[in-house]
Amino acid sequence: MSNDLEKITVFIEQHHVLSLATSFNNMPSVCSAFYVYDAQSHSFVIASSEETLHIQHVKVNENVAGNILLETKEIGKIQGLQFFAKMQALEDERLKKFYFKRFPYALALLPKLWQIEVSRFKLTDNRLGFGKKIIYDYSSL
Repeated sequence: MSNDLEKITVFIEQHHVLSLATSFNNMPSVCSAFYVYDAQSHSFVIASSEETLHIQHVKVNENVAGNILLETKEIGKIQGLQFFAKMQALEDERLKKFYFKRFPYALALLPKLWQIEVSRFKLTDNRLGFGKKIIYDYSSL
């Protein structure tokens, strides 16, 4: 794993809620979701009902974007991650077990799980210098 990807993964693992943006037919949607992150598949796993607007969007447009941020008023400590990805219903049993290990109470709800496979990360980390950005693009590998 590259040093840049390690920094991104460490940031992701320090948090547990992401914002997810979807769009279809010029109608945007955004939601927040608890997640687990699997570095091996560079995927987030979330639970969401099929009736939600963002999942209705994903069914016709699998391209999504999102972010995770550290909320702070101190400019020198600002950190935030943006990502671009494709999202689909989760089929991988290993990832399902991984999600329920992190959120065992969710199992009682029998939620529909979704995989968000990231193609590009951009981490802004002002601790490394004002506006310092780390970009990791899987599509260029």
